[in-house]
Amino acid sequence: MKNETIAIVGSTGKTGVRVLTQLQERGYATRGLSRNSEHPFDWGDRTTWKSALRGVHSAYVTYYPDLAVPQAENDMRAFVELAKSVGLQHIVLLSGRGEEGAQRAEELVKNSGLEWNIVRASWFMQNFSESFMLEGIQAGELILPEPKANEPFIDVDDIADVTVAALTRTDLRNQLLELTGPEILSFDNCIQLIAEGSKRSITFTTAPIAAYISAAKAEGLPEDIAWLINELFVNVLDGRNESTTDTVERVLGRPARRFLDYVKTTVPTGVWSTAN
Repeated sequence: MKNETIAIVGSTGKTGVRVLTQLQERGYATRGLSRNSEHPFDWGDRTTWKSALRGVHSAYVTYYPDLAVPQAENDMRAFVELAKSVGLQHIVLLSGRGEEGAQRAEELVKNSGLEWNIVRASWFMQNFSESFMLEGIQAGELILPEPKANEPFIDVDDIADVTVAALTRTDLRNQLLELTGPEILSFDNCIQLIAEGSKRSITFTTAPIAAYISAAKAEGLPEDIAWLINELFVNVLDGRNESTTDTVERVLGRPARRFLDYVKTTVPTGVWSTAN
């Protein structure tokens, strides 16, 4: 099985890079796919897909910018059909918890006739250190649209560990794996833990969604990301995800990492130091 090529679509992303690294360390044949990889893959250019997937047995699929966006359903339908035509056998799809668009993409994969897994994850803890929230934290004030609910944040390392298990363990095939952290926290709780861990004064401030989006777009936020932030804060963060699962422990035999665990491992990297 280790000689059968596993493709990682989005191999430079938060989860993709971790999954690729783990598989390579374990000796699996891999093919990292991104716009600038040896085998280029671009969600915005379907002409790149066929050569990127030819000869691949399994694929871990992350969609950019997010499965919630309207274009995702059509792209995933085309991806599944192409995957079948080139002989791909198994798709592991990273999905978003509580997103209607993501659930439509999930159904396309589940009904594809291929072996499948859905890794449906809550908000990433690493959004505080590897994504759009980092700049505010470095500046000492994170400003976000006002969340209407709390969230069971999941460590991306846990997502990667479960994904690698799904790709390499046949006993997990054709299962939905819904992942959350072990505790439900507010964004304010998270910022307090980061501030305490990094020994800095960091505040959390909320703004009306329209004003936040307008200001962010004025600073260069792309239109598709602006749409996604609006979707997440207006629709998804409405309480529908205020519950936890035990999937990480069931699959890996250990509990999911707590937010404090994430803070303790991230502080030494210096990423939350004051911005230059």
